[in-house]
Amino acid sequence: MTSVDSHRRAWFGGALAPFGAPVFRKLWLASLGSNFGTLIQTVGAAWLMTTLVHSSDMVAFVQAATALPIMLLSVPAGAIADIWDRRNVMLLAQVVSAIAAAIMTLLAWRGGLSPWSLLGFTFLLGCGSALYGPAWQSSVGEQVPAAHIPEAVALNALGFNVARTVGPALGGAIVAAAGAQAAFLVNTCSYLGLIIVLAAWRRPRALPALPPESIGAAIGAGIRYARLSPAMRTVLVRSTVFGFLSSSLWATVPLIARDRLGGGPLTYGLLLGAFGSGAVLAALASTGLRRHHGNDAVATTAAVVFGLGTCGMALSTSLWLSVPAMIAAGGAWVLSFSTFNVVTQMSSPRWVVGRTLAFYQTGVFGGIAAGAWAFGTCAEYVGLEAGLLLGGLALLGTGLVARRWPLHAAAHADVGPPVAGGIGPVDLPIDPDAGPIVISVEYRVAPEDEAAFVEVAHELGRTRRRDGARRWSLMQDLGDAGRFIERYQAVTWVEHLRQVQRATAADDGVRDRVHALHRGDEPPRVRYLLARAPEDVHEGFAARLVPPARHEHHRHEAAAAPLHRHGATRTPPKH
Repeated sequence: MTSVDSHRRAWFGGALAPFGAPVFRKLWLASLGSNFGTLIQTVGAAWLMTTLVHSSDMVAFVQAATALPIMLLSVPAGAIADIWDRRNVMLLAQVVSAIAAAIMTLLAWRGGLSPWSLLGFTFLLGCGSALYGPAWQSSVGEQVPAAHIPEAVALNALGFNVARTVGPALGGAIVAAAGAQAAFLVNTCSYLGLIIVLAAWRRPRALPALPPESIGAAIGAGIRYARLSPAMRTVLVRSTVFGFLSSSLWATVPLIARDRLGGGPLTYGLLLGAFGSGAVLAALASTGLRRHHGNDAVATTAAVVFGLGTCGMALSTSLWLSVPAMIAAGGAWVLSFSTFNVVTQMSSPRWVVGRTLAFYQTGVFGGIAAGAWAFGTCAEYVGLEAGLLLGGLALLGTGLVARRWPLHAAAHADVGPPVAGGIGPVDLPIDPDAGPIVISVEYRVAPEDEAAFVEVAHELGRTRRRDGARRWSLMQDLGDAGRFIERYQAVTWVEHLRQVQRATAADDGVRDRVHALHRGDEPPRVRYLLARAPEDVHEGFAARLVPPARHEHHRHEAAAAPLHRHGATRTPPKH
């Protein structure tokens, strides 16, 4: 086999492997068409604003109006994506967006759009994107095997940036020929293909072993996971900073086309097309670059390149010099955000991936919205060139942020289900809503292992709190120095079952290190304690133990399934 053949096989077996999944292929093609419509609409809205007003900050607000709803709504949308059927969520978002786009088109055709109503409809379309995004991105793991998720993320980025390459230029031509209302009509029609594909998708549905969480509880669980996950904390900091600073260029491109280059909507479209061309090239190379250089190096270098591109745009008054700067910025843009997306997906278990992607999107678009406002205002008062230089120079200094918050090695951890563990034997039938539940685990530790044990036990405590444990503590018996007790709480029995289901295979390694330092003849002893109150005597304590009929279905699935899966015996579990 020649080297060319081997490279071709590696390419189609690696970078393009997700296209072997029919669902992914259909959604990708439909999304490509929808992305074309969205980008054409973006050009129409931005250019229409330049004809309605002459204020720099109002033009920048078009980008802010697109990003702001994603910042505000991504978190509840992520919770909805994790607890509801993701296909239905995506379908609802597309239908609502199509209706809003149709109304916007009708008003534009009749000349009824004012600057503020234009921002309002742009905001409404952003709300549809905010609802759609977490469900779409978290469903990637259902469309392709887990091993192909990085390639699928890269292909989704490629699809968007293929549209970005041609879409803005096409949008500029449409606006120049037929006005912004024609661009809005194209966007309205672009939703139809995705609606048809989503309506035909028969997404596999597993019967839930536990009753669904409320949206509030799901959001709280997602916040807790992101706060206690080192990988997620790093992604949120890095992506928010990059989103804020990069918007210095992205939000002012219409002004650059009009004021710096003296062009019209076609010039604006060409600049966005150059940006998309660089993004396409970077998307094609992104998987290989991350494989050979690592996530942190790729994201850090991309931020510096984007800063150089921004500075180049600030100093250029020629289209021929501006196009290469936009190509470099587009490549850096997609490398940064595809890397952050991959790290988020690969460091999040399936139960919470919709929420972690939502937090990531909130950070990114919150930074973009705030940056669009800040740099649009800055351009209004100090000039467009000075505002762009400020943003570009700040991006050149983001290497300091990368040194403080390197992309964490946990991005490569195994977030699949654990191979062992579960719930130990429980003698009493218990209502899933009974609680609080106190779980205690007793260890015997040799004096020479005490320091190492305390350190790794606190790491185990972090994973337990991340999964929902409350009031976690590690205590040492003052009368028996070798005896340590780990203790934590769950609000109800069903919440403890959720904690157990949320554990990952990577957590097994932490538990193994804790258990390796246990010196007792028997495994660590686990106790499950149900809190008692004085009123229990009067109300009948059995009512808290024997579940009512309405809980019978969930009790059998929630309590029996973990016991059966892990082979419950009288031996305490690997807890």
